[in-house]
Amino acid sequence: MTDTPRPRPLRVLAAMSGGVDSAVAAARAVEAGHDVTGVHLALSANPQSFRTGARGCCTIEDSRDARRAADVIGIPFYVWDLAERFREDVVEDFVAEYEAGRTPNPCLRCNEKIKFAALLDKALALGFDAVCTGHYATVVVNEDGSRELHRASDMAKDQSYVLGVLDERQLAHAMFPLGDTLTTKEEIRAEAERRDLAVAKKPDSHDICFIADGDTQGFLASRLGGKAEGDILDEEGAKLGTHDGAFGFTIGQRKGLRIGHPAPDGKPRYVLDISPVNNTVTVGPAEALDVTSLTAIRPRWCGTVPAAPGTYTAQLRAHGGETEVHAELVDGELRVSFQQPVRGVAPGQAIVLYDGTRVVGSATIATTSRRAATQATA
Repeated sequence: MTDTPRPRPLRVLAAMSGGVDSAVAAARAVEAGHDVTGVHLALSANPQSFRTGARGCCTIEDSRDARRAADVIGIPFYVWDLAERFREDVVEDFVAEYEAGRTPNPCLRCNEKIKFAALLDKALALGFDAVCTGHYATVVVNEDGSRELHRASDMAKDQSYVLGVLDERQLAHAMFPLGDTLTTKEEIRAEAERRDLAVAKKPDSHDICFIADGDTQGFLASRLGGKAEGDILDEEGAKLGTHDGAFGFTIGQRKGLRIGHPAPDGKPRYVLDISPVNNTVTVGPAEALDVTSLTAIRPRWCGTVPAAPGTYTAQLRAHGGETEVHAELVDGELRVSFQQPVRGVAPGQAIVLYDGTRVVGSATIATTSRRAATQATA
């Protein structure tokens, strides 16, 4: 009887944000026998301007936390300056999308452009085999060597939505040590404590890292020229009030509309459409938000491109649920129809398709069709 050969150790670059998840992921990679080097990404030319005391990603505080964790784990550690690339590909993209009336996801863009493009390319050029992160997702290797991205074992922590932009090449060099274990966040923290990692009790945050005070509207106003007053209209085009910039609104928004008088039926009104061309915001009843179909552009596939129309489940927000859809590729665009209408769908958001737990791919929503006459366009 012969022993089953163990997989060869890999040279792994562990992206260490300064948070507990990435620290434990790096420690697990070492424990699995891999040759691990830690790296912290400096994503701001002025780190003091980024949010501190959060889950870790961008500040000087986070860099120091990551270095201390690497020292405890016993791995080499470096800081790589990707601030210019981050500014161009994430921050400026974020501002441009809002200026165009769309609603972007900067974390998804960071995974696509920074962690699994700029960072991965540099890692491969230096001879590393894989990039390791603290994301909760799973990479499954098939018998033919191809790879699939699946949801994490624990759906409560699953982050496959923000990884749906990864293609097959990127998946071949991705490692997610936290994704295939049914451990709660409390258990991850307890593991960090057992490993003497000081980040064990560091708090989480779901805020945008490059907006220091959490005021997204204020940040956009400072970048897009301050006040740009426009009209708030109802579905018939009647003026209900004014706003200080269409970029400060998102589809489905209810609060902060500053409409001076109630709707005729007394029910709340929601943002239905944002038009940067004439700087108007259209509001209406909740039922007018019901989206029945959409078109999405720039599809990216986590493996084989679907050859024919099919039925999938779709996720439309990072912490949203799944909904059943029919999807097909038409002239390079993704056409999606919903089995049941959904709300809160905005151009600029990502739609991620799933086949069971497997991530099929993602695309950027360009247009939506509703049961009502109002239509949101990019």
